[in-house]
Amino acid sequence: MADVTSNTDTSMSVAASALRAQQARMRVIAENLANADSTSRTAGGDPYRRQVPVFEPVTTGSGQGVKMAKVVPDQSAFRTEYAPGHPGADAQGYVKLPNVDPLIEAMDMRSAQRAYEANLSVIETARSMDSRTLDLLKK
Repeated sequence: MADVTSNTDTSMSVAASALRAQQARMRVIAENLANADSTSRTAGGDPYRRQVPVFEPVTTGSGQGVKMAKVVPDQSAFRTEYAPGHPGADAQGYVKLPNVDPLIEAMDMRSAQRAYEANLSVIETARSMDSRTLDLLKK
């Protein structure tokens, strides 16, 4: 019984770490989407730069989980748009736009959501197995 309990506890702690990591990932994606159209208020200034979560393994109990270690700026080029009357336009009349692609962010959000749901399912299954084991032991 102790071995079964430790296995389900390990499974639940690993899945819980992944839930926290995916939740943090979704917050970063939401921030990217919220700033997808923001521009600099100063002429020739840089707009919002897309943020990318970085994950690393972490020991959780006797298992290997995951956590979001940091968030780093995406160094890809900014988009530009010709808008000479814009307050953020440079000397040539171009405005830098964020390097955020809403389609990519939507796909990342869907991926994070599916990973979150899969880990939630692991926790629910582990709880169900614990409950079923206790029911069998009562008989």
